[in-house]
Amino acid sequence: MAARLQTSIRTFCAGLIATAIALAAAPHAAAQNYPTGPMRIVVPFTPGGGTDILARLIAQKLNEAWSQPVVVDNRPGASGTVGTAFVAKAAGDGHTMLIVPAGYAGNPSLYKKLPYDQNRELAPVSWLASGPLTLVVHPSLPVHSVKAFIAFARARPGEINFGSSGAGTLPHLSAELFNSMSGIKMVHIPYKGAGAAVTDVMAGRVPVYFMNILQSLSLIKAGKLRALGVTTPERTPIAPEIPSIAEAGLKGFDMTNWYGMLVPATTPREVTVKLNAELARALKLPELRSRLADDGMTVVASTPEQFSEFLTRETAKFSRVIETAGIQGSL
Repeated sequence: MAARLQTSIRTFCAGLIATAIALAAAPHAAAQNYPTGPMRIVVPFTPGGGTDILARLIAQKLNEAWSQPVVVDNRPGASGTVGTAFVAKAAGDGHTMLIVPAGYAGNPSLYKKLPYDQNRELAPVSWLASGPLTLVVHPSLPVHSVKAFIAFARARPGEINFGSSGAGTLPHLSAELFNSMSGIKMVHIPYKGAGAAVTDVMAGRVPVYFMNILQSLSLIKAGKLRALGVTTPERTPIAPEIPSIAEAGLKGFDMTNWYGMLVPATTPREVTVKLNAELARALKLPELRSRLADDGMTVVASTPEQFSEFLTRETAKFSRVIETAGIQGSL
């Protein structure tokens, strides 16, 4: 009986060891075989914007590398939270990805109740690219520099309006950061999208706007708008003649327009690493770098850890801006 007991114990232990080995090997096997079928990149906004354009460029390169269909799935609504919630609840197998712009970092502070937990349900894969917005004013405004604009606005508290593509968007938060750092008080005029805001800025009805760099350049060259500075700490290669706001009179100003990829937090680490490596390879291709540069974006291609650290900093910065300005979003 003792012998049978010892045999049973050995068999049981062997089974446990075999199970442990199988479980330990499972993520490695998943990464080796990944991807095993069609892939989906969710864009939580309508087609045609910067997030959508970048997603389609990446989808093409992933398809070429892995010979798997890669679909861009636009799921707009509630300031990007509808598509984000979809990915947060998706299977963690690396086949459903999310690309977000900088405003993603502000959502936890902007909305009291999100339909997902950004810290627990989504995992960073890569900070993909970044670029500036441009502080532009209507030519009727008698200022030609950041310092002159600050002095002009300080003398007219509450009299100068600025437009945005919506409450809590990057143009809105950029202007609020500018308000707090410069000690001026511009009044926010929110619009439902960038198109309507740009129309009123060009008409002079709202004389100040923080605009997408690519969208602004043709209007600046045509004399319809005047550029005072870009929002990144350094000048942008696409328009090196425009100074950064930081160098032009507001030291430390930084509101970068960036894009990043995330996956469900349940995705195996090995799969995330494999996806990250392929993204880095694709983003370093000359044709993709050139295409993004034409849009005023610079390739970053970070590690998951670097993107995680960056997200932490951006979330804290956005939180300070939102709290100082007293901004509240509604879903």
